[in-house]
Amino acid sequence: MRLKSVILILSLALLFCFCNSSFQTAFSEKENIKFKVDSIIELMTLEEKIGQLNQYSIGEEMTGPNQSSEYAKERYADLISGRVGSVLNLTGAENTRLVQQQVLENSRLKIPLLFAYDVIHGYKTIFPIPLAESCSWDLNLMEQTARASAVEASASGLHWTFAPMVDISRDPRWGRVMEGAGEDPFLGALVAEARIKGFQGAHLEDSSTIAACAKHFAGYGFAEAGKDYNSVNIGQNTLLNVVLPPFKKAATCSVATFMNAFNDLDGIPCTANEYLVQSVLKSKWKYDGVVVSDWSSIAELVKHRYAKNLLDAAEKALLAGCDIDMESKAYIVHLEELIENLSQIFSKLREFGIFVNPQKIKIGLRKDLQLNLII
Repeated sequence: MRLKSVILILSLALLFCFCNSSFQTAFSEKENIKFKVDSIIELMTLEEKIGQLNQYSIGEEMTGPNQSSEYAKERYADLISGRVGSVLNLTGAENTRLVQQQVLENSRLKIPLLFAYDVIHGYKTIFPIPLAESCSWDLNLMEQTARASAVEASASGLHWTFAPMVDISRDPRWGRVMEGAGEDPFLGALVAEARIKGFQGAHLEDSSTIAACAKHFAGYGFAEAGKDYNSVNIGQNTLLNVVLPPFKKAATCSVATFMNAFNDLDGIPCTANEYLVQSVLKSKWKYDGVVVSDWSSIAELVKHRYAKNLLDAAEKALLAGCDIDMESKAYIVHLEELIENLSQIFSKLREFGIFVNPQKIKIGLRKDLQLNLII
């Protein structure tokens, strides 16, 4: 169940909320966490379940002098009502602890937030850019710099980094080439493994680790003319043998999360690309972690002219396998409506007896059944 994966990672945040050792000991055992996850899911309303799939960017407007702004009030109301599962861009132990405390004291089920940030090549201590590190071919050193970054970031209250970027790029005009490991998929895969091990350590129950994120899935580094967010048109040979190997390595070494790419791949935006996410990542590679959209990339399905509106974008992204909506507000606004409409459709189908013969369950309906993940 995809929601269980999301909630399980969120539950690990309980280990990091407070420094009290007895608190950490009480929730350190995996069996205890899994039991609590199942119990919490049973108690959650549909709105609260959808809320765990909603990610906001918040900053000092939640903790600083601008707390009285309408923007801050709206986001605060969503936070304490269980309509947000994770946030990005809030840093500093004092700030993260304050917001976490507000959620735990005021929300119904006390489900902790995950705090995420772009910890790319260091947090407080800054290391060489990933491209420069990859030139050393020193995988042990890369793992150590990621480990140091995780220790500093986790001490600041963070649980999750949107790194490593494992995009292969062979066009120096592309503006984010410095964030990856370069042009070679073999080296890129090894660097991805080293950095994931550094961030995540032996296990995420260790309070000095942070969840890693393999991004951007996929083909982001092959944007036409090196223009960021531009279309990507590559053949199967390049996709399978150049673009995907670092991502496959990330999946096999249990990276906690994947991030969709902004770009379209041969005409289909990656955030709604069922072939990439459902067929390759989740089915062929058996990946059971969490997939997060890039910043507002679900809403951008409308700008791609792949979705008619935000409701249509939410449906296409979810059915393609995108688990968490970063900043689009597509899921929190429209997912309940989609599920209610789908329930009515299934009621009619059962009434007409379409489920009596398994052969009548068409492929499209089987994809729709994935919505049961959050019901």
